[in-house]
Formats: sequence, structure tokens, C-alpha cells
Amino acid sequence: MKKIILSSAAAALLLTACVSKKKYVALEANLANTQSQLSKTQVEKEELEAKLSKIEARVEEYNAKINSLKEINDSQYTIEEGTVMNNDTKAKLDKTLSEIDPAKVAEAKTMEEKVNLAVSHNLKKSLTDQEDEIDVFVDKTVVMINIADNLLFKSGSYKISNKADGILGKLAEVINSEPSMEVMVEGHTDSRTINTPLFQDNWDLSVKRATSVVRKLQDDFDVDPTQLIAAGRSQYQPLVENTDNDNMAKNRRTRIVIIPDLDKFFALLDSEAKTQP
Repeated sequence: MKKIILSSAAAALLLTACVSKKKYVALEANLANTQSQLSKTQVEKEELEAKLSKIEARVEEYNAKINSLKEINDSQYTIEEGTVMNNDTKAKLDKTLSEIDPAKVAEAKTMEEKVNLAVSHNLKKSLTDQEDEIDVFVDKTVVMINIADNLLFKSGSYKISNKADGILGKLAEVINSEPSMEVMVEGHTDSRTINTPLFQDNWDLSVKRATSVVRKLQDDFDVDPTQLIAAGRSQYQPLVENTDNDNMAKNRRTRIVIIPDLDKFFALLDSEAKTQP
């Protein structure tokens, strides 16, 4: 009987030992799996943290750009829809307008008209002190300068006179200050016919005068020829009717058409433009 009991006890102990070992192995497997998952989670966490760091850096960069744009916007003044000037230019505009006849300023109803008036005033002042012989008009950012022929040529001639150096030199300074400018030089005549060995008609005369001005700007004042265009208009775009000598004198002119970029256009507002001594 004792032997039976001892055998049963031994069997029970052996069975108990076997079950514990299986549990131990299972626990070890679970532990290894848990450690593997933990390691994987740690890697994923580090990857997510790296991505988050990049996102935060991009957000910081965008915020800096937004703040920069706000600063630029705060320093700008709207002229017309889609067009702005900075506060420094606005101050120059106001200063220039204060130098102009109040009646003319009152006629400028919009900000665009005021800008055009200021640009015209400063360009005219910087080019010549003979105000009756030059007119400046601005259409959007296109500047048109009409120069009376008696400032540039002798009557019926295409040869440029010595007294033209002053105004053409000033004009060259404006053109040379901005390489992006495109400048068209147009010759215009009155309605009187001309027929000489040199000129078949007013077309010839107007073109020859335009090319003379272009060559002068290129050869004597170092204007880049790629910025220049020469054109003849003959008698077909008069300013006024050719009814008398005074009107015909107005129609005999050289027109300079300047197409600057927007920044240079605003720079023409500078009221400290050089004046002729």
C-alpha cells in the first residue's frame, strides 16, 4: 500500500514539474514577443517624433513667411486694385504733389491720376528747364515725353543740334538707370510737304529724325541699343490741327515712349531728381 501511495505521489510530482516547465516556456515566449513589440513601438515612436519635428519646423517656417508678408503689407499703400506702393514712396508722392499747382492736383481725382501727375512733374523738371518746349504724359506706367523739334533739330533737318545734348543726356540717365526699360523714339512732322534729295516725304524726315536721336543716345550717352526702338509717324498723328504756325510747331516733335517696370515707375516719383543747372 505504501508503495502504491509513493508511486502515486511521485507521478503527481512529475506531472506538476512538467506543467510548470510548459508555463515557463510560454511565459518566456510571451516575454520575448512583448519585448519585440516594445522595441517595434519604440522605433515607430522615434519615427513619429522625427516626422513631428519636421512638421513643426515647416509650421515655424510658414509662420515666419506669414509674419514677413504682414510686415510688407503693413508698409504698403494701395494705389488701385492690385497695385501698391510703400509708405516711403507715398511720402515722396505727397511731397511732390505739394510742389505742383494746387488747381492741377485738385483735377487729379484718383490716386492713379495723382501718381501720374507727380511722375510727369518730376520727369519734366529733371529733363529741362524749358518747360514750354517739353510735355510729359503718363498712361498707366507708360511715360510719353514730347520734345519740341527746336530743342533737337534745325528746321527741315535731321541733324541733331548741340543744344540737344542737355536734354538727351538727362534722358539717357533715366534710361541707363534701369536696364529693363524699353524706349521708343518717334519722329513727328507737321503737314507741310517736303521733297528733297534727302527726303522723299515726311515719312523719310520723321524716320531719319528718330534714328538720329537713337544713334545719339547709343553713341554719345552709352544707352544699350537693345533697349531702343526708332519709329517715324510722319504727319499722321498731330497733337493739334495744322491750321497755323504755332500749331504746326507743336506737331513737329520727337516723342519718347518709356515703358519701365513698376518699381522703376515708382522711383520716378523721387522729388530729389536732378535738375538742370
